[in-house]
Amino acid sequence: MQYSVDVVLLTYKPKEQVLQLIDLLEKQTYPVEKIIIINTEEKYFRKIFYETGFMKKYNNLEVYHISEKEFDHGKTRNKAVKYSESDIFICMTQDAIPDNEFLVENLVKALMDKPDIAAAYARQLPLADCREIERYTREFNYPDKSCVKSIADIDRLGIKTFFCSNVCAAYNRKIFENQGKFICRTIFNEDMIYAGKAIKAGYRIAYCAEARVRHSHNYTCLQQLKRNFDLGVSQSDHPEVFADISSSSEGMRLVKDTIVHLWNTNNKRYIPYLIVSSAYKYIGYKLGLNYNKLPDKMIKKCTMNINYWRI
Repeated sequence: MQYSVDVVLLTYKPKEQVLQLIDLLEKQTYPVEKIIIINTEEKYFRKIFYETGFMKKYNNLEVYHISEKEFDHGKTRNKAVKYSESDIFICMTQDAIPDNEFLVENLVKALMDKPDIAAAYARQLPLADCREIERYTREFNYPDKSCVKSIADIDRLGIKTFFCSNVCAAYNRKIFENQGKFICRTIFNEDMIYAGKAIKAGYRIAYCAEARVRHSHNYTCLQQLKRNFDLGVSQSDHPEVFADISSSSEGMRLVKDTIVHLWNTNNKRYIPYLIVSSAYKYIGYKLGLNYNKLPDKMIKKCTMNINYWRI
């Protein structure tokens, strides 16, 4: 194996699903040297990992604990990378499950295919309990065809040019260090901020459809509003990446395509809910873009990441 690989895994109130994730990482065809876990609040970690004896199962697990006040989407991942000396590191979240034993192998191949590829992110397939609208959203955002994106694709792809997801994404360590790592303070969206800056610096981002994880959420309308509020905040805070690119047109295309899909698959009954939930998303996004004009009390009701505003 030409390149060394570590996995950076963030956990918070982990459940048994995380144990399945680690078991599958240990069975990959391309070996993972270390799994570096940064856990938020040790009291939530002890039962599932220590009391079950799981920590004795593998000798390549490293665990570091932080408090909720310390957590930041970019800074915490940078902290984890400091414990790694590998050529490649893969960022993962605790709710992403490798779909097979070729996940790491496929990510490494996509990432190291060309020297100017800064990151390669995996395809996200829906979980068994995923609702129909979210299931189609996964297909829309993570198609079955791989691609490599560069600055030349901005006119064609718009905001999708910068799309990258730390649910499961591999990074070229040398480029990562040269690019200044993840932004150290962000409400979330650290992956797209990094990807956008890397693309503007002349690098490329690979989408690897062959590398697959199972990951999806069944958010309520209010949760969608809060998530999109935070998305708007992240874009407002980083005009150097997002100022010239709008997300609205891509959002409208998703809504239109989903309506067609629901109609053609005899799921017309979900169309009213799609329209309502899309309105929540749009309102949240617009509020986030203009959060500087909102009172603190309203911001804290709209955000999904309350701790970000307490710093």
